[in-house]
Amino acid sequence: MSLDQQFDEDDSQMSFLDHLEILRWHLIRIAIALIITTSLAFLFKHIVFDIIVLAPIFDDFVTYRAFCSLSHSMGMGDKLCFDEMKFELINISMAGQFSMHIIVSLVAGLIVAFPYFLYEVWRFIKPALKKGEKNFARGLVFWGSLLFMMGVAFGYYVITPLSVQFLGGYTVSDFVYNQINLKSYISTVTTITLACGLIFQLPIVVYFLSKLGIINPSLMKKYRRHSIIAVLILAAIITPPDISSQVLVALPLFVLYEVSILVSRAVVGKES
Repeated sequence: MSLDQQFDEDDSQMSFLDHLEILRWHLIRIAIALIITTSLAFLFKHIVFDIIVLAPIFDDFVTYRAFCSLSHSMGMGDKLCFDEMKFELINISMAGQFSMHIIVSLVAGLIVAFPYFLYEVWRFIKPALKKGEKNFARGLVFWGSLLFMMGVAFGYYVITPLSVQFLGGYTVSDFVYNQINLKSYISTVTTITLACGLIFQLPIVVYFLSKLGIINPSLMKKYRRHSIIAVLILAAIITPPDISSQVLVALPLFVLYEVSILVSRAVVGKES
């Protein structure tokens, strides 16, 4: 009999230590999954770095081509087209490239393994759910994974290239040439990508907070104006300081907030 089956059949008689033992095995499986995905990312560094991580520094990146095509289709000429990067990436420490290889592999492993993390979380909380809640919670694994991947894609294909273009090409004088440290570039790309993936989990977080009775639709509507200010501040933090980038980030966050209100309403409506 598996640990999960034992938890299902004798949940009421399990002690706190028994629950910790169940949790330990879930954490072990999560750790194994992370080790596997991180190791694969480490081995295939050509794909991870040359094709994915470093792609936004080249002017043929898919986002730049899309903006340029949009500019031409709107009769704006090359106004939305991006020029070649005016900076070069450098490494200034002995173990810098190796350290960045490990960090990027770990981030890539986290992203790839995230759906499995959610699956293990669902397996852990499943015995405590009512029969009607289990199917709905199973759907949260799918929607949580989908939202996370959408956030990662949004951060990588929209925010990252805009940040690289603005910050990498910004100069105070023609006599100053940008030489960007590899660590700084990697930190920007990974932070933006992971931050967007986590931000897109807002509807999932609202679902659980609504289940716990901490928030409800009325409360979220009441503080909608405050949320707008919070979204604008967040957009300003994770984007370069230009209006277009901040608007591009803020719009999906506004949509996520409204979707979260609907999620909270559905949860409260089922429990009332």
